[in-house]
Amino acid sequence: MFTPKRLINSLSGLTLGLLCTWGATAAPERPNIIVILVDDLGYAAVSHNPLHPKTVSTPNIDSIARNGAAFNQAYLPGNVCSPSRAGILSGRYPQRAQVYTAGEGGRGMSLDINIIPTFLKPAGYHTVAFGKWHLGTDIAKSPLNRGFDEFFGFLGRGAHDYFNLSDDAEPLYRGLEPVKATGYLTDVLTDEAVSFIIKNKAKPFFMYLAYNAVHSPNQAPAETEAKYVNAKAIDPKFQNKEPKGPIKTYLAMLEHLDIGVGRVLTTLKNEGLDQNTIIFFLSDNGGAFDPAQFNAPLRGNKHENWEGGVRTPFFVSWPKHVKAGTQINAPIMAIDILPTLIDIVGQPLPTDKPLDGKSLMPLLNGKATTIHDQLYWSGGSETGWWSTRAGDWKLIALRDDIQLFNLAEDPMEQNNLANKNPEKLAELRKSFDAWIDGMPDPMSKGQTKVWVPGQASAKKVKKPKKAAE
Repeated sequence: MFTPKRLINSLSGLTLGLLCTWGATAAPERPNIIVILVDDLGYAAVSHNPLHPKTVSTPNIDSIARNGAAFNQAYLPGNVCSPSRAGILSGRYPQRAQVYTAGEGGRGMSLDINIIPTFLKPAGYHTVAFGKWHLGTDIAKSPLNRGFDEFFGFLGRGAHDYFNLSDDAEPLYRGLEPVKATGYLTDVLTDEAVSFIIKNKAKPFFMYLAYNAVHSPNQAPAETEAKYVNAKAIDPKFQNKEPKGPIKTYLAMLEHLDIGVGRVLTTLKNEGLDQNTIIFFLSDNGGAFDPAQFNAPLRGNKHENWEGGVRTPFFVSWPKHVKAGTQINAPIMAIDILPTLIDIVGQPLPTDKPLDGKSLMPLLNGKATTIHDQLYWSGGSETGWWSTRAGDWKLIALRDDIQLFNLAEDPMEQNNLANKNPEKLAELRKSFDAWIDGMPDPMSKGQTKVWVPGQASAKKVKKPKKAAE
């Protein structure tokens, strides 16, 4: 007989079961998180890109894409390192932090700007930064004073010597104290990352592994260089271009970088962490070394807003949730990393300083085909570069030289459509103007947030070659 008491007990059990089921599916994830940010790596400097030079082989980096997702139209918020780093860590356009150029980023963002550790530590994460910082050379703006629990690396710009690791002028820090070290810097940073994973596997961690490879100076162990002594440009049309240094050295640097990534991946697997660790791999701007080879097929390089300067290899793996071999063509930006992490761990989005980035999860799980209506860039008056992309259309300008391209038809930005599409150009210009009007001025005195007619730029920049019209 089904009595009222039994009915109540049954309903209570059903309710409890539903709550447990809901909790199991709705409870926030706490995966380990690793952001591997490399320096000056071109779009085609990974062998995952089918247009890579035949001299390039990056099997470990490629495995992140092969075992997860490759974003084929991923952008940086800057065409040089520190604006990109400011955007990655804050989830906002770097201009909001008054960082328009590398020099401003070197001076550092205001300490009241929240970055990734601020949002992850309430969810129980242990946070660590290894490698290049370049968001404040003053120790007061080191990672430890911005929310990270641990730091091993250097505060300054990318051109750190790879062998002289005890230079008092550009010291390595462990925490807030300068330390002496020996070895090849890329390998030393890998050693630190591997050691950290082994020692801290008991609780969720966030690791910001910021290699300075393959940034100059071009330095690599002689025995690795020897493997590439006969390496040269493969495509005949590049044979007459003089690369910016010995290609054998660059390829040796790239090999040590790839080996380092492989050691991190192997350690995760050996420690049983690989299935529930989400890994992001990207560069901080386009390639600087022999861009004709290593940014193919894109136009331009570091310091420019052409696709070769602001587009990056961008791979994400998370075996537990991301289908291996996923290809995503939606335009995204590196400012999307922080909102993605907030989404995953279930923390609230900030309301006082809203993020500009969007969570990548709808793209990764196939629930969306696009997340951004428009993307923006500005180097301020100091560089003169400014641009915007909406859909397939991209407006790009150096000072008053404004060009317009349809990237779906012309990803190499060869056919300037400005004269044929004045309405589209005016539409993009209007939206850019509205965006930049909401930004503060650069922190550099005397500079403005976008170049205006009649204003001289602080830096001499070469006029871009006119595209066909």
